[in-house]
Amino acid sequence: MKKIWTAGMAFILTVGLLAGCSGGNGNSQEATGGSQGGSSSSEGNAEGGGGTEQVTLKMPVLPDDLEAFKAAYAVFQKENPDIAIEFETYPQKQYYEKLRLQLSGGADYDLFAGNLDVMLDTGILEPLDGYLKDNNTDMSGYGVLLDSMKINGHTYGLPYRKSNWMLYYNKTLFDEYNVPYPSEDMTWEEFRELAKAMTHGSGADKVYGAYMQQWPQTWYMQAVQKGSTIIDKDLSEFKNALQLRMDMEQEGSIMSWSEQKSTGAHYNAAFQKGNVAMNLIGDWHVAQLRQAEDEGKIDFDWDVVPIPHPEGVSANTSLALPVTLMINKNSKHKEAAFKAVAFMTGAQGAEVFASRGYLTGFTNEEIKKAYIGEGSRKPANLHYFLEQREYPEYPMLPGVKNIIVGQIYTQEGELALAGEQTAEQAIKRIEERIQAEWANKYGEDFQTK
Repeated sequence: MKKIWTAGMAFILTVGLLAGCSGGNGNSQEATGGSQGGSSSSEGNAEGGGGTEQVTLKMPVLPDDLEAFKAAYAVFQKENPDIAIEFETYPQKQYYEKLRLQLSGGADYDLFAGNLDVMLDTGILEPLDGYLKDNNTDMSGYGVLLDSMKINGHTYGLPYRKSNWMLYYNKTLFDEYNVPYPSEDMTWEEFRELAKAMTHGSGADKVYGAYMQQWPQTWYMQAVQKGSTIIDKDLSEFKNALQLRMDMEQEGSIMSWSEQKSTGAHYNAAFQKGNVAMNLIGDWHVAQLRQAEDEGKIDFDWDVVPIPHPEGVSANTSLALPVTLMINKNSKHKEAAFKAVAFMTGAQGAEVFASRGYLTGFTNEEIKKAYIGEGSRKPANLHYFLEQREYPEYPMLPGVKNIIVGQIYTQEGELALAGEQTAEQAIKRIEERIQAEWANKYGEDFQTK
């Protein structure tokens, strides 16, 4: 039995935030551009349909994405000469806090970028269903990921990029120990055995068969690959997932959670050191390793294969986390804002983002070619990222990331990894805490089916 959200949804909730200033206090960068196209809303010709009045949109974006948005806007403005966009950003660690604070204080942002689940409970998101229908928006390239983002059947944001998981491996180490490279179709048990085969030595010179960051996603992904979600009423699938990580720590083929915490170990530095055979991490690690190569910090050969999968699950089944564009329901320029959203997240904008190394929410053959590039850089098998079957890393609902992932799964998983409870006890505690700390808080919008 799984739990779902009902039509009450959290848009009726109020936000307990301190009032902020009415204007944006981020770092602002302005670009000028174009006109808006054809939803049935009656905002006037100034936003499309032949008007000449300039419309200026205010748009906060995540700092790491600012340059890509500016590049996409350079294309957008050629087709839309009466929409200007003023981009703003905040430091990464403060982005959502500051964005929510500004919106609660009435900041006149028209659209903004971020994780949908973090913004749902603000009550400020404009439903996009009418705009999508009235503009005959091409939805074919978003795939099943978009369906997983719908709240009670409605769309409140479109993904411009996403983060997916992959298994990175040190080809030089595998060659040194004369062990075959990881397979593109490998179960979790096969991964466990391969990690043991690649583990050698001890102390500072120890070679670990694999590295799994402290995050709970690195173990709970095994259950999600089967179609479970982390808010299901019955979490029995998650027990074996946690147990596998616990067993690998006991076998010494991965660095233990306690050692990771005590030494401050990090997946990027650990893999770049050259004594980790396989690294289970996301697509962003490609850019980190390429930068390390450019700076002369690593000289070993490396590649990627799909993450391991449970028995009976298709190869290259991964977890995805979408990052979206959303419209402020209080915007005075919602038609123009939708025009920008549709462009930035659609085929043309996605091609710009893909050419800069982003996995995009919208995909077609041209976008795939842009992502792969000329093929001169590692990894050789970058194409696996474009061929994945995806499940959401977690449901796009209020509080799931902060309460359920960040607190409940993290804390109970760590107690199990520290030897203070069994995997079965940890999962039972997770089930209980989800009810007490999350489901009860959003009870009127949460039911069993």
